[in-house]
Amino acid sequence: MLNQNQIPLLDALKANAARLHAPFYTPGHKQGEGISQSLADLFGKAVFRADLTELADLDNLFAPQGVIQEAQQLAAEVFGASQTWFLVNGSTCGIEAAILATCGTGDKIILPRNVHSSAIAGLILSGAIPIFLNPEYDPVLDIAHSITPNSVESALQQHPDAKAVLTVYPTYYGVCGNLSAIANITHQYNIPLLVDEAHGAHFAFHPELPTPALAAGADLTVQSIHKVLGAMTQASMLHIQGNRIDCDRISKALQLVQSTSPSYLLLASLDAARQQMALHGKMLMSRTLQLADEARTKISQIPGLSVLQIPSKPYQGGLGGSPGFVALDETRLTVTVSSLGLTGFEADEILDEKFAVTAEFASLQHLTFIISLGNTPADIEQLIQSFTTLAKEYCRTNLTVKNANWQNLLSTQGYALHFSPREAFFAVSETLPLAQTSDRICAEIVCPYPPGIPVLMPGEIITKPVLDYLQQIQAMGGFISGCGDISLRTLKVVN
Repeated sequence: MLNQNQIPLLDALKANAARLHAPFYTPGHKQGEGISQSLADLFGKAVFRADLTELADLDNLFAPQGVIQEAQQLAAEVFGASQTWFLVNGSTCGIEAAILATCGTGDKIILPRNVHSSAIAGLILSGAIPIFLNPEYDPVLDIAHSITPNSVESALQQHPDAKAVLTVYPTYYGVCGNLSAIANITHQYNIPLLVDEAHGAHFAFHPELPTPALAAGADLTVQSIHKVLGAMTQASMLHIQGNRIDCDRISKALQLVQSTSPSYLLLASLDAARQQMALHGKMLMSRTLQLADEARTKISQIPGLSVLQIPSKPYQGGLGGSPGFVALDETRLTVTVSSLGLTGFEADEILDEKFAVTAEFASLQHLTFIISLGNTPADIEQLIQSFTTLAKEYCRTNLTVKNANWQNLLSTQGYALHFSPREAFFAVSETLPLAQTSDRICAEIVCPYPPGIPVLMPGEIITKPVLDYLQQIQAMGGFISGCGDISLRTLKVVN
């Protein structure tokens, strides 16, 4: 057992920030002496004294032998990994590196169609061929859940030459599929299971939370420590276990997708967040779960509102829910507002502007909130009161919010890949008015954001249901990202 009281990287950064010396190295502001006064007024100068580069005592992210290596070893022990890498380019670079380390040009990888855009970037960078699986879908709530063990097994039977399986656990809504069953099936083919666990870094710290991906049998998982724990934005970790993945390939892949000038502020925040959870994680998660339970219970009792819960009907596997929904992260709160005659986008705007309550993201029928160790009882009370007033004063019972018909969208897009994402991304393209793009091959990523799940990607055939869906999202107040024309008047297609 390692001494989890230690914070080796943070301590080294603190010592170097306090050392009196003449700096003739980057960054140019020289520990805050040359920083803009407006920045100094906002942040103070202390943070800039710690904004340092790869000095001798601070180790090197790409060849760690000192305090970074020590900090990563401490993190590996806490999160249950055999090896951990710190990430300063977010979970995005971790997902890209995972694909690059396991797949080359022409290799097949099995993954859900509702995967994050970072996985599409990984396909483009690696040249891998995606075998997309449609996730389980709730047509009433218009929410896509996880892929199922049966769908993975069927895909592997059809594509036994696949090099890896990648899945999302949990989804942006906090839904967890049957990951242990998926791991068992994947390992029967002796290939690795890669997991986008960006929103599940807290699972290891309380028994009432879903099983962590590594404990469920994943070979590799990527976690956004900044999303649900106490690290700074953009600070994430990649963990592996077992011998199905070459550690050297992970390290080399990360050198391709991470900055060669990593922020030590981000790295130190990972070290501090690990220590915090190692020492106080269960207590912090107990308090967070209590706050979430209070919010869930009281908001579900407000007329016209409902909250996402795990289905009560058991499925054949013996666990609660369904094959694509076996557990729910109770710190993730999704509130359905459509019975009020409001879209999620409208409700989001009202809560933000009238009640100073800001959700993580909105969709056509729902608002989703992240309740974390940083929230307070006052936050929860403000959230409950804002929904109470919303239901009383803003309800429009004569209107019905239509769902976005994800089911048709997924079935249309699931088998419409004409070129590999890499081929389409680098192909000669042209930009056309939106109305002229139906049945053409997309040359760019198009996704409502958040959550950053692509509706179109390079290589897919553009269909009318997809165009209708994107226009509906936009008309309801959603934001389209990834494409060159975010107004969605035009799209780039393969020439």
